[in-house]
Amino acid sequence: MTTTNSSPAATAPPSLRLARERFLSGRPLPCGVPEEVVAAWRRARFFGVPHDLEEPAVAPPRPVESALLGAARPVLDRIVPALGADRSLLVLTDERLRVLWTAGSVPGLDPCPVLSEQEVGNNSAALALRTRRRAEVHGPEHFLDRWQDVSAVSVPVLAPEGGRVAGTLTVASPASRLGTARSPHPQAALAEAAAAAVETELRARAGRAERVLLDAYVRAAGGSGRAVADAAGTDRAAAERAVVVLDGRNRLISDSAQQLLTPEVLGALERTVVSARQTDAVREVGQPQGTGLSEPPMVPELPEGAGLAARIDSVRLDGVVIGIVAVLEPLAGQVPSVPAVPRPPGSLTGSSVSWRHAVGRAVELARSPEPLLLTGERGTGKAALALELLGTAARAAVEIADAAQDPGLERALPTWPADRPLLLRHAERLAQPGVAALNSLLDRHTDTRLLVTYTPGAPVGPCLQRLLDKLSARSVPLPPLRERAEDIRELLPALAPRPAPGQPPLTWTLDALRAFERYPWPGNVTELAHVVRALAEHRRMSGPVRRAELPDAVREGPAARPLSPMEHAERAAILEALRRHGGNKARAAAALGIGRATLYRKLRGYRV
Repeated sequence: MTTTNSSPAATAPPSLRLARERFLSGRPLPCGVPEEVVAAWRRARFFGVPHDLEEPAVAPPRPVESALLGAARPVLDRIVPALGADRSLLVLTDERLRVLWTAGSVPGLDPCPVLSEQEVGNNSAALALRTRRRAEVHGPEHFLDRWQDVSAVSVPVLAPEGGRVAGTLTVASPASRLGTARSPHPQAALAEAAAAAVETELRARAGRAERVLLDAYVRAAGGSGRAVADAAGTDRAAAERAVVVLDGRNRLISDSAQQLLTPEVLGALERTVVSARQTDAVREVGQPQGTGLSEPPMVPELPEGAGLAARIDSVRLDGVVIGIVAVLEPLAGQVPSVPAVPRPPGSLTGSSVSWRHAVGRAVELARSPEPLLLTGERGTGKAALALELLGTAARAAVEIADAAQDPGLERALPTWPADRPLLLRHAERLAQPGVAALNSLLDRHTDTRLLVTYTPGAPVGPCLQRLLDKLSARSVPLPPLRERAEDIRELLPALAPRPAPGQPPLTWTLDALRAFERYPWPGNVTELAHVVRALAEHRRMSGPVRRAELPDAVREGPAARPLSPMEHAERAAILEALRRHGGNKARAAAALGIGRATLYRKLRGYRV
């Protein structure tokens, strides 16, 4: 399960409350305040969270159904009696930190509908989601006034597919229950045990769902066929009937259906899955007009000119719709057309909740001419998304300035025409004169069409902090790729180079896809793009890309603990040396220029 170091408050001096008061009033902080706590307060200020927030944040729409809640409810119902009447609150959130379920109570603590840092500042659920391990936040570590007497411990709940974080489980209680400043949260063991039980239930249900979907496919396809990998990296089987089974993530596609499907038809079927799971009903789509069948507006028809009808039946598990079976039939006298549809740019590709939320928010803010700030780790696609937001017409006139490469920005910015869009990359690398010039430009022209990309990390000076505070009201954080691993299957065809005429597109075995989804991608989408292009350019084999062809670090899977970029590079070098020397550790150590004892120590540290 997950572990954590002691909370910063456990080793902080007794003046932590005083330090928070000084921070809020802009006065110098006393010595010894943990840097992690100060950084969390700064993020809350950056996101514009009011420290005196009284009313709960505006609740985002909850999912109509939640696999996590369905798996967690029987576990949590058994745990609630253990809370007793000793003033504890149990909270379950999803991967967007939306509260799905609560039980128990803490005096003066009304559960917020969402626990993201952007809405409520520092809290244990947001910290556990970011670090992927157990996290504790106590008393004045919180940014909100209303949580100054609350201590909380949170544990991430990992999904069975790809190890992504599906949500968090939190136990909150009055801070006075800790007894001493150095004590861990008294309910930490309960939180970890509950999260482990929910993960076990998720794995059991995932296995059952896959079997139910496969059984539904076999029945619809007539019981024949063999499973292979299609161009999207999903399963299909050679059968006579044109059958497609989808659950919103996986696909089973027969050979006959593969010949009929177009990207538009597949997209319509994917949308039908979402509709069927929400409405919990059997639907008919794509039928000729005049059949007398009603079709709800939320379910789109198959594209015009598809030449197909699709009979849709739901697939149920424990009475809940988990997917659909589509049987495709060509319409009499019509030939399905297969138009060449341009692929969406990689900067917009993805259907995960976190990515759709970020892109939707960015598109909404980009409709007005005020400055927009895109934040996120390196390689998350901030600059590419910024260019897409400008649109085709504006991209022709946009000027791109890179603070990491152009030290003379402070001379160019004061004369920048206010009617031309400007994309400023790597704002974190701006020198003080450049920051001052940009602040001055924004003071003179508040409606400047300015898009700024910023990678958090290094401490910022007061001048840059003023700029970030000014832009924080219109900022959008982009999620790292490891937090949206379900988007990888969509990103792969978007990032792959177009094949030469007559050549098949790059395809992937399921084993290779699972390795892609398990790898943490420290370089995010940029790193994934490099891997895909390298495989497309240098492989000499035909057929789907197998796991054995992937780079060593991707093929071997993630390390046992989060690694720094330097450790990722070192681990990759060790794996490559072992591969070249057939697993001989003595030869690998000699090739790397290190002793065998050092190699063994690093292998143990990386769990290679």
